[in-house]
Amino acid sequence: MFSGNARALGELGQRFIDGGQAGLEAQLVNLADAVAYNNHDVDDGVRAGLLTVDELCSVQLFGDQHERVCTLYPQASDRALLHETVRGMINLIVTDLLEQTAARLDRAQPADIDAVRAQPGPLVTFSDAIYEQHRALKSYLHEKLYRHPRVLEMTHRADKVVAGLFDVYFADPHSMPTEHASRAVADEVEHGDAGRARAVADYVAGMTDRYALSAYHRLVDASLKL
Repeated sequence: MFSGNARALGELGQRFIDGGQAGLEAQLVNLADAVAYNNHDVDDGVRAGLLTVDELCSVQLFGDQHERVCTLYPQASDRALLHETVRGMINLIVTDLLEQTAARLDRAQPADIDAVRAQPGPLVTFSDAIYEQHRALKSYLHEKLYRHPRVLEMTHRADKVVAGLFDVYFADPHSMPTEHASRAVADEVEHGDAGRARAVADYVAGMTDRYALSAYHRLVDASLKL
C-alpha cells in the first residue's frame, strides 16, 4: 500500500518506508542535539529559577559531577560550580560517545553507507550505563522544566501570537512585506489556499521572538505580554 508513495518520494522515501539505520552523520547530529539541549537547559533552568541545584542532584548525571566539582573547588561560587558541573556532564557524555562509537565502528567495519544502514543498531551511540544517565536527565527536564507551569504559560502565549499573526497575514497577504506578499499571491495562483498558507507560515517562521511580538501588538492585540 506504500509503494506508490515511496516512488513519489524517491530514494529517501523508499528508505523511510523500508526502515534501517540512518547515516553516520545523521546519527551523530541526532545525539549531539540531545546532549546540547539537555546540558544547556539545565543551565537555563537554574538561572531562570525553575530548577534548583539541590533538586538536580537527585539525577545521577548531574549529582555525580556536582559532587566532584564541589570537592575540587570548595571555594568556588555557586555559579562557577554550576558551570563546571555542566562542563563535566558534557565531557563525560561526549567521551563515552566517542569511545563507544569507535569500538562499534571497529567491530562493524562498514565499507559504505549501505553497510551502515544495514546494521542491526546505530553505530554512533552511548554505553548502556551512560545512556541511562542521559535518558534520566532528559526525563527529569521534561517533567520539571518543560512542563513547569511558567513554561507552559509562556508556550500558550507564544502559540497565541503565532496563530494570531498567521490569521492576519492569511486574510490579507499584503500586510506582509512586498516580497512575501508577492510570493503568497503567486503560490496561491499555483496551489490555491495551501500555497498562500505555506508562504504565510514561512514568513512567520522566519520572525525573531521580538519581531513577532511587535507585529502581534501592532496588528492583533497590544495588551498581550510575553
